[in-house]
Amino acid sequence: MHIPDGLISPQTYLPALALAAPLWVIAGRRIRDRLGDEMLPRLAVFTALAFLLSTVMLPLPGGTSGHAVGVSLLALVFGPWTAFMAYSLVLLLQAVVVGAGGITALPVNALAIGFAGAWTAVALYRGLGFLGETPAVVLAVWGSVMTSALILALVLGMQPWLAHAPDGTPRFFPFGPAVTLPALLIPHALIGAGEAALTLLIFRHARRRAWLAVRG
Repeated sequence: MHIPDGLISPQTYLPALALAAPLWVIAGRRIRDRLGDEMLPRLAVFTALAFLLSTVMLPLPGGTSGHAVGVSLLALVFGPWTAFMAYSLVLLLQAVVVGAGGITALPVNALAIGFAGAWTAVALYRGLGFLGETPAVVLAVWGSVMTSALILALVLGMQPWLAHAPDGTPRFFPFGPAVTLPALLIPHALIGAGEAALTLLIFRHARRRAWLAVRG
């Protein structure tokens, strides 16, 4: 799902960097205040799982790819700020180590998947708690995946309008929302359902172990 280098314009990733940088500072301070000897190894394991889930990619029409995310699991267990910071690290490692995603696109990917995805998961889990834990977790994960996919589809789809030559030729990603929205949202509706089922199993295990930092 996350965007590689070369597809989005400086008009997109520079404002995204200006927005993401202070959020990373806030997230870092909150993690520093909460991180203890018991939490650190669990966070490392869950972050590694998110790295694994989001490294197995399915190529999609429209110049991008689909994969499970794992940020909603991080958010439901450790909270949205910790999930945002941990997933930003996942994106950085993927860009540097395995060439997935990109350095210039990192702020956009971190905001769309790490920040919006994490906060959507926690907000839906808390807001839908009256339905019971299972539907709240499933809908929170699915909604998180779809929110991230929607943001990235819109970011990609705006590129022909944001950066083009005098004759109108796109300088970066060439397709508009008519291509990017169905290309990302349709497959991720299925991917999100699968990730929701997997997350529910792990979430129940984390709850039995009293690992949860988030309460519905």
